[in-house]
Amino acid sequence: MEYTIAMNNVYLGSCSWKYPSWEGLVYSSRSPGNFLEEYSRKYQSVEIDQWFWSLEKASYGLPNRNLVAEYDAATPSYFKFTIKCPNTITSSLSYRGGTQPNQWFLHPEVFTQFFDRIEPLVPKLGLLMFQFEYLNKDKMDSRKQFLDRLDTFFSALPKGLPYAVELRNPRWIDSSWFSYLQGQHVAPVLLQGYWMDDITATLQRYGDQLGDRACIRLHGDDRKGIEQATGEDWSRIVTSRDDELSLLAPLIKKVVRAGTTLFINVNNHYEGSSPLTISKLERLLDTQE
Repeated sequence: MEYTIAMNNVYLGSCSWKYPSWEGLVYSSRSPGNFLEEYSRKYQSVEIDQWFWSLEKASYGLPNRNLVAEYDAATPSYFKFTIKCPNTITSSLSYRGGTQPNQWFLHPEVFTQFFDRIEPLVPKLGLLMFQFEYLNKDKMDSRKQFLDRLDTFFSALPKGLPYAVELRNPRWIDSSWFSYLQGQHVAPVLLQGYWMDDITATLQRYGDQLGDRACIRLHGDDRKGIEQATGEDWSRIVTSRDDELSLLAPLIKKVVRAGTTLFINVNNHYEGSSPLTISKLERLLDTQE
């Protein structure tokens, strides 16, 4: 019973969902009538990343309103979306040579237009995630400069929405970072992979500073390698992370017992199959005392 109560604060889902090779794991066939509708019968949340890659696209690559309405209609009222906001907002440099400043970096106007397109999903919003690349000295002089820019940005956004930030500068993630996020009423997004510190160590150190909401993204390190190993058939485990998951499960339980609502977004690249990883984690959580 304790697991069931705790799981009310945990949303386990995948990063994206339209994978024909999940037939038998999630879907009734390789081409179901509506992938998301079938997905939402099994899981209560999903990460949308399709609107992230927007930099220098026409009109910022804003979402199609009809598609947003389809996503809303395909999912039940309790379903939650964790949405990656456009990288037009979070990329410090333009794509042209990678040396010119991106004029829309942390610009509220882009978010306003983006939010207008996804507003029908507001009742189902789990998190609005701003994912930043590794900010070296060529992109950002210091963490202070970055925080000052974030202050200005968040002060201009609508209040009361579930904002979240993912950093890829491991040295910037410390106690003061989590204190800053709590002061801004912004959730932390913790990434496992891409040269970030091990997520279990981060949770052991800062698990009591996550605030009301947080996200764990289990991504993995070697995207190209695992794509070659799977042939992009995401129906089996090719890189077992059982030891890591065994360490992670009790830390998740500790976090949610403390009152944090936790979104856990599992990528196929983590072990080779998001649904199989989620099943492992569910079993581990079920056995934690």
